[in-house]
Amino acid sequence: MSTDATIAQDYSHPGRGRHVMLPALLFAATCLSTFWTGAASWKPIAHLGSLENAIAGFFENLPQGSPMAALRQAAAVSQLNFSQGLIYMAAVLGILLTHEMGHFLFARRSHIPASLPYFIPVPVIPFGTLGAVIGMEGSKANRREMFDMGIAGPLAGLAVTLPVTLLGIWQLPAVPAAGDTFVFHNPLLFQFLIQYLRPDYATPAAFHLSQFNPFLMAGWMGMLVTGLNMLPVSQLDGGHVAYALLGRRSHLLARTLLIAAILFVLVTEQYSWVIMIVVVTLLGADHPPTADDHCKLGRTRGVIGWLSLAIPILCFPPMGIALAQ
Repeated sequence: MSTDATIAQDYSHPGRGRHVMLPALLFAATCLSTFWTGAASWKPIAHLGSLENAIAGFFENLPQGSPMAALRQAAAVSQLNFSQGLIYMAAVLGILLTHEMGHFLFARRSHIPASLPYFIPVPVIPFGTLGAVIGMEGSKANRREMFDMGIAGPLAGLAVTLPVTLLGIWQLPAVPAAGDTFVFHNPLLFQFLIQYLRPDYATPAAFHLSQFNPFLMAGWMGMLVTGLNMLPVSQLDGGHVAYALLGRRSHLLARTLLIAAILFVLVTEQYSWVIMIVVVTLLGADHPPTADDHCKLGRTRGVIGWLSLAIPILCFPPMGIALAQ
């Protein structure tokens, strides 16, 4: 996700150097949080008790033997799947990092000050993260540069998300696993890929949490991030693209979509999207002007831009995550 933010201003002064400490710490924390949730089979809260017992057992056994022996005993008590955690961590961070570096590299190419990605670790939710943000001084970009910076992240992230998702689909068991508390409603592209690659699979529209493998969960997260960011509103990536295509006419599209989202939440009771709607409302649905709104996009960018508006339809799951009935 890219935003016009003051955090980018520190990067416009070469004498101050590259600020890396906070982004590096947040990236390391997100590595740990995604490893933890993956190892806990995306049920981090349910595994807190076993983790506490493992830590207590480690310190209890440490004086009686070698540290490695105590660590092995603690790992057995923790009931964590360490290989699953490592695979999920690598897959989901590969998707998110590629997305954010798409923004960053195109910003640097256009000489637009931009921050390094700020990852958001959340170790108590199944994903282990809420993605990442990058600050850019978008007011210095012209229409074409804004389009390039906005579209680069989602396309780069999607290029990694698709093969990761394919690996996850190929690893689905022939018989769906038993259901549990949460149901993940799949985006349309997810469903199409399952129906094409695994026509034998009985439930392509939704998965229970117990049905996920690390690649499948990373792919689901990648499509959510891509679809959500490509919604054509405000400072989201889709907002940058829509403004580059339509100029101030994109404001009508953004306001209409925001009103439709509010009505959707009220009618379907999908209150998990309320926070996102509040954030977009506070930022403002309208996109600010660029440094040069009259700069021509060109035919190729125009075609890519119009086609990219289908990304939210294909990748965003409006029904999201729900409790199993």
